[in-house]
Amino acid sequence: MRLRRKKGEANMAQWEYRVVYVDPRGRISWEGSEFIRQRDEHRTAFMRRYLETLGSEGWELAGIHPLVRMEASYFVLKRPLTEAAEKKVS
Repeated sequence: MRLRRKKGEANMAQWEYRVVYVDPRGRISWEGSEFIRQRDEHRTAFMRRYLETLGSEGWELAGIHPLVRMEASYFVLKRPLTEAAEKKVS
């Protein structure tokens, strides 16, 4: 769904979002894809490796929603909407 801007309104940034399930004990998943902790990899190194991978793809952490279950949470990521991503959404 595309919102129409009124004449004279400033162009606001448009974003693409990804919601990711994060279990720092060793698994991160989103829309059928998984990122698994390497053998003997520290939890903090695992999380840093994941965030650096996403950062290199233009994703930025926008928020964290902790879950009641042990240590798990949802990460909300965003990046500027590209024409290709916009076509997928439309």
